[in-house]
Amino acid sequence: MHRYPEGVEGPRFWQKGCPEHRPQWLRTVPVWSAAKGAPIEFCVVDDVAGLLWAVNIGSLELHTSLHTHADLERPTALAFDLDPGEGVDVAGCAQVALRLREVLDGIGLRGWVKTSGSKGLQVYVPLNADVTYARAKPAARAIAEAMERRWPERIVSRMAKALRPGKVLIDWSQNTQHKSMVCAYSVRAKARPTVSTPVLWEELEAAVATGDPARLSFEMDDVLRRVGERGDLFTDVLTTEQRL
Repeated sequence: MHRYPEGVEGPRFWQKGCPEHRPQWLRTVPVWSAAKGAPIEFCVVDDVAGLLWAVNIGSLELHTSLHTHADLERPTALAFDLDPGEGVDVAGCAQVALRLREVLDGIGLRGWVKTSGSKGLQVYVPLNADVTYARAKPAARAIAEAMERRWPERIVSRMAKALRPGKVLIDWSQNTQHKSMVCAYSVRAKARPTVSTPVLWEELEAAVATGDPARLSFEMDDVLRRVGERGDLFTDVLTTEQRL
């Protein structure tokens, strides 16, 4: 939980452990922390009441793991975080995302895309199979590094900021047990409250064709309207099974 108890202009902090003042009905699950040498009790937010409670204590952003509490070693998806370097906008990220879709198609995998709600995009490749992080993370890294070799003028797979101006970082390192990514439909804690929004690949194509980053920026009212018209574009990520 990324908590802003006094709003976006006030102090903020990250909280992994579920607060002791949580309601009795809110479930928790222990997750081992190597750094602490002990388990951390995470909140299990899987219903409307839990979600409202989390927001009510100032959790403007919610970041989730790629695994479920039932199996901490098994990611349900591969995730690629496309982060623009200096001089690149979200339309530039869309161009890289479309190239990533081509690569995935070539190895028999389908991906779903959402905005980060900030500057970039995130591509999820559902697995929902018997695959551990020990296999998933090297696979994500291999894909990112292969794309950097193929398009070095546009893509970087290494974190060093000096390498990133004019390029898009394909961050493969999120595919690990101790990391999390902003979840679909989470608001971002900004003066303009944009939302991490599932989008269609055709919307990325339109953003690239027009060079208009505003096509991939959505606020809360936009998202509610989109869900009313199109349903949840990310729901298949929860159920689609694919071999890695």
